[in-house]
Amino acid sequence: MYAMQYTRTLPADYDMEIIRQRVRTRGHLLDDLPGLGLKAYGMRVRGTGGSPVNAYAPFYLWVDPRAMNRFLTGDGFRGVIRDFGRPPVRHWQGLFHRPGPAAGTAPRSYTLRTVPLPEDADPDTSFTEALAGHERLARTAEVHTTAMAYSPASWEVAHFTLWAGEAPDDAGDRYQVLHLSAPDIGALDEGRLW
Repeated sequence: MYAMQYTRTLPADYDMEIIRQRVRTRGHLLDDLPGLGLKAYGMRVRGTGGSPVNAYAPFYLWVDPRAMNRFLTGDGFRGVIRDFGRPPVRHWQGLFHRPGPAAGTAPRSYTLRTVPLPEDADPDTSFTEALAGHERLARTAEVHTTAMAYSPASWEVAHFTLWAGEAPDDAGDRYQVLHLSAPDIGALDEGRLW
């Protein structure tokens, strides 16, 4: 599993209805993309849910790295580049994934929290301790999906959770989910991934 996110911060006076319309008309295009576990079409609105900015910020869990590469070099991402410029794309190696009790419902929000791994921390011990928190989270009634991944380039750990309702204030940066494409969600490995 590979996790990926790009964020396009938009002007404070940007009409966010443009993003909503974009997702309404184009979101379904990835609903059957082989190799994509899920894509949460995320958006932040300045002054809502603690967000200081307007932003378009989709989050992905990929089953197949080749599918991720085809997406980034293909027509779908060319549309993002054409409309917003080429954003830096953050990506992480998968460590954990589990569906929650709300997996059968349409998620309304997602959270992302990134944490640097301290220089003196043992990765296996740190990942194992964090995994226990995700196992508990995966049993929370409002959780659709939870995942954890890391970047060995920056030793940053990403904690991602899809929520059936509004995300808790303390769960990380909060995003409204406008659409969920999940063509290969059932092919995402579950549990510990190392």
